[in-house]
Amino acid sequence: MSSTPSYRQELRVAELAVQRASLLTQKVAQLKAKGTLSKDDTSPVTIGDFGAQALIIQAIKKNFPDDEIVAEEEASSLRENKALSSQIWELVKETRLNDTESDWLVGGQMPSEEVFLDTLDSGKSAGGPKGRIWALDPIDGTKGFLRGEQYAVCLGLIVDGDLKVGAIGCPNLPVSDAALTPTVGQSGSDGIEIGVLFGTVKGAGSTSRKLGDGALLPSKPISMRPVPNIADACFCESVESGHSAQGDNAEVAKLLGITNPSIRLDSQAKYCSIARGAGDIYLRLPTRPDYQEKIWDHAAGDLLVREAGGEVTDIHGKRLDFSIGRTLKDNKGVVAAPATIHAQVIEAVKAMYAAKA
Repeated sequence: MSSTPSYRQELRVAELAVQRASLLTQKVAQLKAKGTLSKDDTSPVTIGDFGAQALIIQAIKKNFPDDEIVAEEEASSLRENKALSSQIWELVKETRLNDTESDWLVGGQMPSEEVFLDTLDSGKSAGGPKGRIWALDPIDGTKGFLRGEQYAVCLGLIVDGDLKVGAIGCPNLPVSDAALTPTVGQSGSDGIEIGVLFGTVKGAGSTSRKLGDGALLPSKPISMRPVPNIADACFCESVESGHSAQGDNAEVAKLLGITNPSIRLDSQAKYCSIARGAGDIYLRLPTRPDYQEKIWDHAAGDLLVREAGGEVTDIHGKRLDFSIGRTLKDNKGVVAAPATIHAQVIEAVKAMYAAKA
């Protein structure tokens, strides 16, 4: 009898917590004023980021109190802005799952605004190679969220440096695997059902299900689609040119003979899309030599794609290393593709850089 942990409970808690946080972000999306602040790196943060982070950390701390959390946001700006803090606290109080057992599992209602702020502030782990560490991005793709386009609520569990569990909520992604096209990719389209929750456990594959508002809805296994001819592949890439060198992406596509238009999406929705065969290749090529990717921007998506039959590495073909802290400082860029064609994509990336040298 195997003593290997199944991580079934971790996945259930992660999926329910991400679903609940996604409900909060959907409420914020309907607000005219989203309480947007600018962080030190000039990237935006909204009341949705703060509220979603607090809800997910609450669920982790209720179920796995000794686990550490590496999260993107912290509460110092809210402690200085009582009005904004109170606004988010009200949203957090209101956001419950419409299922008593599920709501209890993720922590129910927080007892006070101060507890909310303390919970929000519990994501300051330095990360590292030992122990159980959750990587959390409460709203990945905040600019997409503000535009009413694609964003993702992302949570991954790293155990002794190795990814074990991932959950990603994509409230604006089409439910149908076939509905994602270059024109629908960014913001969805009228008449298309949207809202998808993705889950994965190492060694157990990846799944998708419709986002709900209570207990988890039925799931189905997902996998990357076969690509017999790489020229027929489709790229997923960032909307923001500052996040990935789009000109370099185009050169790689040209070297591979790919002429299909790319699908541009904010956030880890790109990982989710290629994992279910709505697109094939995700390139995030460095825009500057000193940039270090953050682990919360890739942890859940990396495992989701690999468990769906893909490979995820940096531009040199090295696996992403989540064991060295809050950043992927030993990696440069990201290349994700079906395992059968990943090596060809890496060779094209290397050839593109060699031609530029």
